[in-house]
Amino acid sequence: QVQLVESGGGLVQAGGSLRLSCAARNIFSFSIGAMGWYRQAPGKQRELVAVISSVGSTNYADSVKGRFTISRDNARNTVYLQMNSVKPEDTAVYYCNANLYQRYANGKDYWGVGTQVTVSS
Repeated sequence: QVQLVESGGGLVQAGGSLRLSCAARNIFSFSIGAMGWYRQAPGKQRELVAVISSVGSTNYADSVKGRFTISRDNARNTVYLQMNSVKPEDTAVYYCNANLYQRYANGKDYWGVGTQVTVSS
C-alpha cells in the first residue's frame, strides 16, 4: 500500500519558520512525478501551496511566494516545504500530494492524511 507520510507540523509563532516533510513509502514499482503541498483552513477551500516537478521546476501560490520553498530529494522519495516568515493566515491542515506512475501507465495522484500547522500571533 502506497503511503505519503507527512511530518513537521505543529504550533509556531508568527514570523517563525517550520519545515514540513513528506516521504512516499511502499512505492515498489512506482516512480514519482510531480509532488506538491496543499492546505485547507477551516471554512475555506483546499488550495495549492506549491508544486515541484520531477526535474525541479516549481510553482507557488501568490500568497506564499518569497516565503515558502518547496524542494525534493528523489533518492529519499521525499518532498519538503520550508515555511519562513509564517503568518496566522498560513494556519491550515497541510496535505502532501504525489503523482505516481508505473512503467507503461499513466500517473495517479496520492495524498497524505495531512498535518496541522498553527501560526499564533
